[in-house]
Amino acid sequence: MAQLHGILVDAYSTGNYLPPAFDRLGVDVLHLQRTPELMPTMLAPAKESYQGFLVYDPDTTERELKELEPLFVVAGQEPGVPLADAMSEALGLRTNGSALSEARRNKYRMVDTVQAAGLRSADQLVTTDADAAVAWATAADYWPCVAKPLASASTDGVFICRDAADLRAAFPAILSTKDIFDGNNERVLVQSFLTGTEYIVDTVSVDGHAYVCGVWQYDKRLLTNGKPIYNRDILIDAADPVVTQLVDYTRKMLDALGIHNGPAHSEVIVGPDGPALVEVGARLNGNMQPAFHDLCLGANQADLTALAFVRPDEFLATRGDGVYQVQQPAIVFNTPTELSGRVTAIDDALVAEILRRPSVFDLTLKRRPGDVITPTHDLLTSPIRIFMTAPDTATLDADYRFIDSVRDSVYLVQP
Repeated sequence: MAQLHGILVDAYSTGNYLPPAFDRLGVDVLHLQRTPELMPTMLAPAKESYQGFLVYDPDTTERELKELEPLFVVAGQEPGVPLADAMSEALGLRTNGSALSEARRNKYRMVDTVQAAGLRSADQLVTTDADAAVAWATAADYWPCVAKPLASASTDGVFICRDAADLRAAFPAILSTKDIFDGNNERVLVQSFLTGTEYIVDTVSVDGHAYVCGVWQYDKRLLTNGKPIYNRDILIDAADPVVTQLVDYTRKMLDALGIHNGPAHSEVIVGPDGPALVEVGARLNGNMQPAFHDLCLGANQADLTALAFVRPDEFLATRGDGVYQVQQPAIVFNTPTELSGRVTAIDDALVAEILRRPSVFDLTLKRRPGDVITPTHDLLTSPIRIFMTAPDTATLDADYRFIDSVRDSVYLVQP
């Protein structure tokens, strides 16, 4: 019997967790990348995880894939969503279809589509003209407002603008750079500021039946420049009333955007008028760590995605329209830093001490000796990520306070 196989498109970053998940179900994967060169801005797909690598060619790829007869074509990261949609649709596989692909990538189209379905989100404008943006925000008194790229992630290029000067300054800062996915920022999305508490809602779906893998609350820290950054993601018990609101809203939002199959990572703010979409990616959570999620949630989004595409009937029978249950409290701590300069060394003894803390499950150092480190201004400039879980919140809190007190001693820096 031939080995079953499937296609992953642009499986960068946490997309690297997908090949092992499919392998555990007896399925090999090939990698399809949209561009001749790998994106330099993200962790590359691990070559040893794949049976082969393909580069997209508009004239030949669809025919090649039909000859391979894969079980699925799945996006491993956001830039791969439109191509995965198109190829899975053309091959007659389980798909989200191509009709709403742009709305799943372009944040303006995303919000417009969600609002057309009667769901709350921010008011918005997309433009290259800072004067037009200032006039729009002033006319509706949208101060503060948010300016950001049309198709990025991880708070990359996001500015909270308190007045016209802030908004004007955001335009050249966004338009002169590329987004996290190495795409040119050609327009700026300006949105009204949503007040409330922001949450993550992670899901995996089969034919519109979404299993909610977890809900996490963002704990944000305000920088001296007034910009909020992500600090901790705090796992929320499914019995919390806010989870019911979030789950109901997220299911409707996924349906509006046609995310009927596969993973989604949604960010939703709950304010006085209820939930409102910030944005959603049809991909895994960027803070996904399978073994960690298995421990605190009893399942993880990568393995659930594999199950959804390889054994959809089993997924529907065991997960279906279900909601997670917390196994034990957990947080993901993306440490901020005030350091500035070049990393000369890492205090390995301190790293070992952090790892010995009872709640610390895993730790990722994002800088190495020789790298430049800068004060944190978004999620990408957080230099350490720590996955923490314990049977009780007291242990979590104590370990968090200790790590927060020593975080800027992990790296030795030459100014």
